[in-house]
Amino acid sequence: MIKIKVVLFASLSEALGKSELSLEMPVASTVSDLIEMLGQSQGACWLEKLTADNVLTAVNHCMVESKHALKNDDEVAFLPPVTGG
Repeated sequence: MIKIKVVLFASLSEALGKSELSLEMPVASTVSDLIEMLGQSQGACWLEKLTADNVLTAVNHCMVESKHALKNDDEVAFLPPVTGG
């Protein structure tokens, strides 16, 4: 098992009611696996929000795709769309 820290920013944190959580996942898990696991454990709303087309994902402060492999002690951040004025 590997330990993963999940961080949610701005509107995602507000919508899902948490700003961060820690969990354990099987070795060789990907970001997609993480999202699926969160949907199963936290509810369908999590799956809906985290799979939205405009949500970006970073692992250890680097933008990644959903097939990115996770390692022990990775920090996975989900970033909602940002608008400016």
